Amino acid sequence: MREGDNVVWSGSWVAERLGVGLDGDERLPELLGLALRRNPKRAHLLVSNVLGKHVPQSPGLVWRTGHDLGVRVRGLLGAEEAARAVVLGYAETATGLGHAVADGVGLAPYLHSTRRPVDGVPQAGGFEESHSHATSHLLLPEDPLLLAGDGPLVLVDDEFSTGNTVLNTIRDLHERHPRRRYVIVALVDMRGGRDRERFDAFATAIGARVDLVATATGTVRLPDGVLARGQALVAEQEREQEREQERERAQMLAHGRGAEPAAERAARATRSRIDLSWPDGLPDGGRHGFTPGHRAGLEAALPAMADTLAAALGPARRVLVLGFEELMYAPLRLAAALEDTGAVPEVRYSTTTRSPVLAVDDPGYAIRSRLVFPAHDDPADGPGERYAYNVAGGGFDAVVAVVDSAADTPALHAPDGLLAQLAGHTPHVVLAVVPSYVPAAVAQSLPTVAQSLPTVAQPLSAAAPSPAAAQSPVAAVRPATAAPSPTAHERASMLAEPLRGPDFSSYAPDEVGWLLQDLSDTELEAPTEEREEAIQSGGAHYAESLPVEYQPSEQYQQLFKAALETSAARIARAVGTVTETVLAEVPRRPRPGGRTGDSRPVLVSLARAGTPVGILMRRWALARHGIDLPHYAVSIVRGRGIDANALRWLAAHHDPADVVFVDGWTGKGAITRELAEALRDFDGFDPEIAVLADPGGCVRTYGTREDFLIPSACLNSTVSGLISRTVLRADLVGPDDFHGAKYYRELVGSDVSGHFLDTVADRFDEVADAVAGDAEALLAAPDRAPTWEGWAAVERISEEYGIHDVNLVKPGVGETTRVLLRRVPWKILAQRGAGADLDHVRLLAEQRGVPVEEVDGLPYTCVGLIHPKYTRGATGADGKAVSA
Repeated sequence: MREGDNVVWSGSWVAERLGVGLDGDERLPELLGLALRRNPKRAHLLVSNVLGKHVPQSPGLVWRTGHDLGVRVRGLLGAEEAARAVVLGYAETATGLGHAVADGVGLAPYLHSTRRPVDGVPQAGGFEESHSHATSHLLLPEDPLLLAGDGPLVLVDDEFSTGNTVLNTIRDLHERHPRRRYVIVALVDMRGGRDRERFDAFATAIGARVDLVATATGTVRLPDGVLARGQALVAEQEREQEREQERERAQMLAHGRGAEPAAERAARATRSRIDLSWPDGLPDGGRHGFTPGHRAGLEAALPAMADTLAAALGPARRVLVLGFEELMYAPLRLAAALEDTGAVPEVRYSTTTRSPVLAVDDPGYAIRSRLVFPAHDDPADGPGERYAYNVAGGGFDAVVAVVDSAADTPALHAPDGLLAQLAGHTPHVVLAVVPSYVPAAVAQSLPTVAQSLPTVAQPLSAAAPSPAAAQSPVAAVRPATAAPSPTAHERASMLAEPLRGPDFSSYAPDEVGWLLQDLSDTELEAPTEEREEAIQSGGAHYAESLPVEYQPSEQYQQLFKAALETSAARIARAVGTVTETVLAEVPRRPRPGGRTGDSRPVLVSLARAGTPVGILMRRWALARHGIDLPHYAVSIVRGRGIDANALRWLAAHHDPADVVFVDGWTGKGAITRELAEALRDFDGFDPEIAVLADPGGCVRTYGTREDFLIPSACLNSTVSGLISRTVLRADLVGPDDFHGAKYYRELVGSDVSGHFLDTVADRFDEVADAVAGDAEALLAAPDRAPTWEGWAAVERISEEYGIHDVNLVKPGVGETTRVLLRRVPWKILAQRGAGADLDHVRLLAEQRGVPVEEVDGLPYTCVGLIHPKYTRGATGADGKAVSA
């Protein structure tokens, strides 16, 4: 979809002309569009909107889509079996998807099939893809034993249409190395009934368990004769496009120059080549295998490489990072890291491809434009055309072409090559070359060829490879260590000091320091329905805007006050238990050199739900032990990670080993996982979160695991120091800025933040004895490991209710309340017989016209379901229009 287009399904053009349709999950039209293949074996092409192949997409969304599937696989297998698994992706389209799935599985090595033979690397298997334009897949692992184990094999493809490719793979590998279990992963499962029956029969015949994990499921409706009609339609469109080109040329001759030719734009475009300092010995992908150790090396190097990219792009605002055929994962991670820097307001990612597809410039067609250029990696099957789709006309003011060194040949730099084609449609082309990984045994047998490395600003004309370099993939493998950003060590001192009340928040200045920037004067609020539609369509991230602050009715405020009086002692007891646990355990944390801590914990709340809890923990430590704990609040955003600059500030002012992250409660554990992932790039911080309530079984430091009403969840800013949700938007948050938030000074008349804290703190003495027993029992417990029961329950509910997206299932009283206050709710699931803890939920649900369904066996007191596939014409679970 291009800016200015109406909301049109990108499969409607094909559907109207050929009668092809999608049946199944409601999400299918969002995930898939349709195009026509230039292929004698199949007329239609399912074009994924989240794969990052044909359709430029946010790299963060592309990676998270695969990663979340991998997390589901890990949950399905269990930790022990997941650690024994191997993930296999399919070339060319699913090489990046499979790698992201392996990231989600966590400890699994990754391998993808390849259509590029590599001299000296023995083949460990191969199979055919019957409907594809290029059929032969090779398996070339560096470690010959990689596929020889008996642990689960996870096979990843972008779509299942017939299942033939998977059957061919399993048949080939099972004959060599039989396994008891296979897991098939795809973005969409589009097999018909007969294909499913054949698949099940095959699994039975080989005596193995085969599980399926997919984002969405459905079938493609194909009328009789669709192949012939599709081929005729392709021929008709190509003739019409040729006639249109002739008319345009004639008009240009008749009226002068007319539109500026692409060749002239290409001559004026700037081209540069950058050295990413790709780490020595780090594979560029999974062609020969990619281990967890390789993953750690890449994660450590990505920030510096992203900084290099950002510097080369200068003021560019809309950038495409373009990968190369099978080289999908390295460009994807580079693009996502660039996106995370915030230096470029809009980053998109896609790759070139071998797949020939008709382009039609129509909003209802998935492939709007096509660039054609010669293959530039000396392919084994000979020369031929290659393609980049939806790049021309995409409005990109810079394109970063990422290729491996085997593809950095004269053909790439030729007048009709990829770089020239890109230059005709964007003012700035940047070339980044990663060294083609060659297994060590092969590399030792080949001669070393020196290759000069141009600098960031060096023009491409001066950077074209030498003939020797073009002939040897080893030529570009050079010693390099990922260097830190030259300004990284300066950033902590450049950052602002924490914001404090009364200038920012209604809390006292010693209660909390906000590692945020003040965006109070910026208009960020949007109607709930508009936000929901934008978030679910992929047009915006939830952290880029704010919901309009809910103004509670008098009836609702009375419910809050009654709930607070009823639950204050229970909250105080949980506060005391979690604080005593933290005070006992933080000094025992390991530190560099084997030393133990002798300093006090540093409380770092995850804004904003964690902030009142952090203040209460600080008050407990001060009241019961006379210990004045430092307390800060930082931003963490699902899908974007924790504020890296806030961590740098903390590391510059405190021992990271003393930092304790604090939150209000857990639901399914998404933020717990987000924090653990984000902290991999920072030494010394413990990813454990201390929470008041852990009904999801996601942490080991908690006050209680009961799912009960925490009154601070009932309200928004008026119980959180009048501070908004945190905001992360590229045009507001620069590379050296903290995330942002607003201070709603105008709501001071409704503020109950201090009242909430004082009411709970007044019960500290009353619960002191109970806290002592609870903390002693918790510290002595032989096993406090997270059970992740909440995540499993959410996945079950997601599938049972046909939602198929765990992000739309919000478990627990606190998360359900947030759904009703901030999102577009679909329905509320309530534990049968739940009492006063749900009075406010029932009232909010009634006000918004949301049904409350009582169910048995619910592991939470309640669960909020966000409306799946929300648009402003959507209906609720009861078939009625969703009310504001």
